[in-house]
Amino acid sequence: MKSDEKKERAALAALEQVRGGMTLGVGTGSTVNFFIDALAARAPDLKAVVSSSEASTTRMQGHGIRVTELARTADIDLYVDGADEATQHRYLIKGGGGALTREKIVAGASRRFVCIADDTKLVGVLGKFPLPVEVIPMARSYVARQMFRFGGQPIWREGFITDNGNEILDVHNLRITDPPALETELNQIPGVVTVGIFAHRPADELLMADDEGVRSI
Repeated sequence: MKSDEKKERAALAALEQVRGGMTLGVGTGSTVNFFIDALAARAPDLKAVVSSSEASTTRMQGHGIRVTELARTADIDLYVDGADEATQHRYLIKGGGGALTREKIVAGASRRFVCIADDTKLVGVLGKFPLPVEVIPMARSYVARQMFRFGGQPIWREGFITDNGNEILDVHNLRITDPPALETELNQIPGVVTVGIFAHRPADELLMADDEGVRSI
């Protein structure tokens, strides 16, 4: 089965959890795009929809879905987003699309976080996918030097600016055996806005699509 078919399977499985009257959070990425496309028919029944990125906002508005700012809502009932890597413990690496900070904010504001992905994203240990780190521009070189202390090789995502006006370092060659601890340590570095480890606020459920169907973890 093609990757896109698996992504669509996972997205449709998440759509089954959407109920009328909910405040729904919608993430960012290729798998979430399938969710957005299928959401259009259900959106009028929702109380509010919150987006984690300008890209997702634009896509939803193209479907006629009205997007509400997080500051204008109470807690989010359900947040649906993808991941670049995930473990059986539901720890994630996110941020390949550069929306990690807003994604982490929306996840933190959500009562339930469902992560949708195809089975290639499930790993034993996080770190094969380069870890995105959003940084204040003036701190980029300083933060990059600190990443070497953790055994990583930082590469500036040149020419990319986040929705928050910041920059991204993609840190290669990490083997993240203790995701909560590393998330805490890296977030303490001055100039780091946030890191793409989602461990202190992991997914509540992973919906992993494979050739046979969708598995819930």
